[in-house]
Amino acid sequence: MSGMREGLLWFDDDPKRDLTQKVNRAVQRYRQKFGRSPNVCYVHPSLLGGESCRVGGVQVLPLPTVLRHHFWVGEEKVNGRPSGRSARRRGDRARPPASGVPA
Repeated sequence: MSGMREGLLWFDDDPKRDLTQKVNRAVQRYRQKFGRSPNVCYVHPSLLGGESCRVGGVQVLPLPTVLRHHFWVGEEKVNGRPSGRSARRRGDRARPPASGVPA
């Protein structure tokens, strides 16, 4: 399942646009809304023919629970932390593990 903290669900059923155009439009809206770039987009598997692909810097992955014509874009965590520049912009830092001793 996804490790996204936040995401945007985009709908596009225009038959005149291809997958790349649809993903790019979803990415553009995500940037407008959150001020950062997403690194993942989940789509219904029927859009990909069983394989993932890349559109720009966004990994497009199949997820059966995403409805057809929907594009779920966001920032996937890598090693437990958000990946890319967005993490640095937010000031996310690695936290020391809890010692189990109350403070």
